[in-house]
Amino acid sequence: MSFDDQVIWITGASGGLGEALAHAFAGRGARLILSARRVGELDRVARACAGAGRAVEVVPLDLAEPAELADRAAAAEAAFGRIDMVVHAAGLSQRAAAVETADHVARLIMEVNFFAPVALTRAVLPAMLRRGGGRILVVGSLAGYVALPRRSSYAASKHAVLGYFNALRAELAGSGVKVTVACPGYVRTDLSRHALTADGAPHAELDSTQARGMDPDRCAARIVQAAEYDRPEVLIGGKEVLAVYLRRWFPSLFDRLLGRFRPS
Repeated sequence: MSFDDQVIWITGASGGLGEALAHAFAGRGARLILSARRVGELDRVARACAGAGRAVEVVPLDLAEPAELADRAAAAEAAFGRIDMVVHAAGLSQRAAAVETADHVARLIMEVNFFAPVALTRAVLPAMLRRGGGRILVVGSLAGYVALPRRSSYAASKHAVLGYFNALRAELAGSGVKVTVACPGYVRTDLSRHALTADGAPHAELDSTQARGMDPDRCAARIVQAAEYDRPEVLIGGKEVLAVYLRRWFPSLFDRLLGRFRPS
């Protein structure tokens, strides 16, 4: 499929994988609506994409504020008069033991990673259905298949994302609206720096696995390709992808190995 003049709304576009996706889609001729909390960084990304000759609009958005989401979705739709694809690229991770994690931290992670994408999807979906076409592109995670220690709420949110959007894909069969879920492993972004500790404070460290992760531009190219070829789901990463299959086919062995794993 061509992305020329497609209107693509990307959340989490102020950095990391969301920024990489903005550049990737801009390079394929798309018109962009960029959303995130950090307005200064969002404007920086917008200027870079517009400098490539693409039409870009900025719609600031805080996914942790559910009361704002319907209005923000309406503002995004008004920017170009339609939305052909929404890309849920924002995410919030965790670095804390489950027993120590405060309730409000677990709820915040679920709010940002699951409830907000669901709400925004439901906001843009009716217009897509009326037009008979569109795409929901969700950045999930291998954590939706493999739950690591000290990531309990993050893994729960990504499992929920897989369940919801896989069901939605089945519901939308024949409507012209497609759903693609991309599940990356380790990507070299600041996700671990912004991850929440037990009391909600930032982890503020770059994990070694993150530092050695896939280049975000390379990951973004794989995600764009998945949308281009209408892939319903794609696993992206290095050796960590093998953990999905190990968990599926050799669960007892996987559990023994995971019990020895001591992530930060």
